[in-house]
Amino acid sequence: MRIAETITSELEREAVTTRNLLALVPTDQLTWKPCGTSMSLGVLANHIATLPGGIATVGAMDGLDLSNLNPPAPPESTAAVLAAFDEGVAKAKATIDAMGDEALMANWSLTKGGNAILTVPRMGLFRSILLNHLYHHRGQLSVYLRILGIRMPSIYGPSADENPFA
Repeated sequence: MRIAETITSELEREAVTTRNLLALVPTDQLTWKPCGTSMSLGVLANHIATLPGGIATVGAMDGLDLSNLNPPAPPESTAAVLAAFDEGVAKAKATIDAMGDEALMANWSLTKGGNAILTVPRMGLFRSILLNHLYHHRGQLSVYLRILGIRMPSIYGPSADENPFA
């Protein structure tokens, strides 16, 4: 199995769960925050939605200087979040599938103002920043939604609201 297949097959499986959570985001609550220092529900949902496509874009390059990074605009609706997520997942799968094992093992660097912060094999970028980072924020999103009283679907097993094994 090619390295790309291990990454894209996991992304495909996890994208289903992530999309299900994103679909629960109420458009009328996009500006809601659990506390003053947290990002808003809309900004968090949009970060999750744009992460696959954004990481695919920078992963196709040799590196990224954080000085050149611009955050996406807040979303206008849940439908816009879902569209961005679907587009980003498709882009990530296509970008990663097009890479051979040699490209995925080549070093990729994150810098700021020319100073190196992180250098990893490109595969490590996709594994940690695309996949693990996505799961981290998906967990945050599930907490936001629970606080808002939204019933939680199963993620990796039963939730208090849904048991796929019952």
